[in-house]
This record gives sequence, structure tokens and C-alpha cells, in this order.
Amino acid sequence: MTTLRAHSASRDACDLPIYQTYFPTHTLKCLGQPLFRSRAARDYACLLDLEADVVSWRCVTEPIIGGSGPDDLRQHHVDFEVSLDNAAVLIDVGAMPAAPVWIHDAARRLGCRYQFVATSEFASLPRLQNARDLLRYAGWEAALGDRIRIQMALEEHGSLTLAESLSAIRDGKPMQSIAAMILKGFIIVDLDEAPLGPDTIVRRATV
Repeated sequence: MTTLRAHSASRDACDLPIYQTYFPTHTLKCLGQPLFRSRAARDYACLLDLEADVVSWRCVTEPIIGGSGPDDLRQHHVDFEVSLDNAAVLIDVGAMPAAPVWIHDAARRLGCRYQFVATSEFASLPRLQNARDLLRYAGWEAALGDRIRIQMALEEHGSLTLAESLSAIRDGKPMQSIAAMILKGFIIVDLDEAPLGPDTIVRRATV
């Protein structure tokens, strides 16, 4: 959002936290460079990439500025600016809330709402492990022949196990190809029940 950028301080005007890259380095919906303040923030970004209502997200390396006037400037760093279908959200990720009370008003002035996400809410979820595993293959393209073979098999049988799907790949690398089809929405698996394994059920995505 240009509004957020216009009301944030420049890199030279503040003492920035240390931003790093973390595994997996690939993303699906990130705008700009994926640099994170913490491992927890990177993990949450993995979940953002797989959320259907998330249009895009970006790492916010500029502080949000608040205060009552030129002599009362305050700043706070958030982790993400997330664009949803009909809203924008500034998100902090951490063990404990640490945002000042004024950040909610500052976010509203920028056309956003503010949200804190506790690490404990997602750190042990199977969905996080599955998102990490799949996103390492983001950017991979499944061959057309493999996509057609998988779709034909799903039409015939209704569902396949992940092991059966991998064995059906002929033109590309099996795991990369299946992961790409999941990330692109050609096929679906349950990411919330358990870590992906050979018995995970694969189904054709419904239009």
C-alpha cells in the first residue's frame, strides 16, 4: 500500500531490527524481498501463503510512525502488511504482545487494522510443517503430461494416496511435481489433520 509506505520512516531515519532470510526461501504471495525479524515471523508467512483469502503480503521493514505532533513522534515495527480481498491488516508475530496502544489508531489512519498473532497459536500445527515442506518447491512447474495423468487417475478413482500420486509422475521429479500441483490448486490434500505422508489422501480440486 502506498499509504503505508508514505507514513513510514525511511531506513536511514531509524534503528532497524535485524532482518534475515529463513528457510524456506521461496514464497507464493510475497511482494518485495522476504526478510524477517524472527523465525516465528517466517513461519507465519508460510501460513499466509496458503491462506485462500490472502491476496498478497509483504515484510514491513519501515517503522509505523505515531504520536500527537512533530515533537511527539513514536515508532513501532510490525512484521507484515497483509492484503485481503476487502481489507488490509498490519500483523505482529511474537510470544507476547508488545505493541503500544497508539498502534491501533495509527493503523486505522493508514487504512488498515492491527492484529497481534501469538506464536503459540500456530507453532505446533501440522499445517505449519506441511506449509514449510511444500513451499520449498514453490516456483516449480509440473509437466503437462504429469498433470493430465494425475487428473485422469483422480477422475477414475476419486482419490489417490500421496504415494500413488508420486508413482504416477513420469515426466518430472515426483515430489516437486506433486507439491507444485498442490500449491497451484490443481489437487488438494488435508494440510490440517497430520503431516503429509504416503497415506495422505489426494483429491482433484473442485472448480
